[in-house]
Amino acid sequence: MNEALFNFLSWINSWTGSWGWAMVVFTILIRLVLTPLDFKSRAGMRKTTKLQPRLAELQKKYANDKEKLNQKTAELYKKEGVNPMSSCLPLLLTWPILIIVFSAMRTAANREILGQVTQILNGETPTMETFLWIRNLWMPDSLFSPAWPDLGTLRQIPADMWKTWLAGFGDSMPVLLQELNLTAESFDGSALMTTLQTLQTAMLNGNAAYADALSVNNGWTMNLFVTTLTVMKDYNGYMILPILSAVTQILMTKLTGNQQPQAQGGAADQAAATSKMMTWFFPLFSLFICFSYSSAFALYWVMGNLVIMGQTAVINHVLDAREKKAAVAGEGTVK
Repeated sequence: MNEALFNFLSWINSWTGSWGWAMVVFTILIRLVLTPLDFKSRAGMRKTTKLQPRLAELQKKYANDKEKLNQKTAELYKKEGVNPMSSCLPLLLTWPILIIVFSAMRTAANREILGQVTQILNGETPTMETFLWIRNLWMPDSLFSPAWPDLGTLRQIPADMWKTWLAGFGDSMPVLLQELNLTAESFDGSALMTTLQTLQTAMLNGNAAYADALSVNNGWTMNLFVTTLTVMKDYNGYMILPILSAVTQILMTKLTGNQQPQAQGGAADQAAATSKMMTWFFPLFSLFICFSYSSAFALYWVMGNLVIMGQTAVINHVLDAREKKAAVAGEGTVK
């Protein structure tokens, strides 16, 4: 499945002529495929929300009889035709799909980075995949990240891809790589990190342009509690995508959070506190992830949030129209 999605993404790239726009189109198509599941989840969420006052009454009435409470709750769900899992199950089904999507995108990034490493080993300037303000789509959109692949990026590539890359040279192996005498075993287990360090050292010593691309701006260092950040001389971007990921995550959380069933009784305060924490946790998490991984990944994240917000608005409009129509039909029947 991962390979199939990667091939599909590659096909979109061949059509658009840009990996960046291919990511945009790919994201939109994936979200459209997941729309039926999103719609079912929203519809189930609304039904559950409407039952909250009646559920609260049952909780109050049978507060000292949990068995009776469970029985009456089940009867209420059955009578109203509501499945309590209807809002959760569709969302759970989307996770395997999204994991495969991320894997396909990671495969694309890894293959492109390996191609750039080959060019650097050959003493060439790597072919950059530019997109808007980003110089290299496969590197983070950040002032603290170089446009050329660094050690942190190399470490994100799995061992099996390094082995395939090494075996693919045959008799045309770059001179710098020949001098390292690497074998497939060089990428196994704990040897992998040492091998990648050795590989980068060879590129720094053998390609002056690469060494210059990874140099830093003296005096532009930020000392944080857990790490130190230095502005790169040849930085890759302006951190626009990571910031957008956090902003769109906040907007999306507020929009979709309003649709969640509200807790009643003593659980209300706890639910409110949890909701408040999640409102800020996910934006900070998305900021960290998009700051650490490739711009392509950040682009997918931002576009995904924007599409989800648009889908939510459309789904809510459709559900509102349905409820209004049902209400009018009900009034007509009563009369």
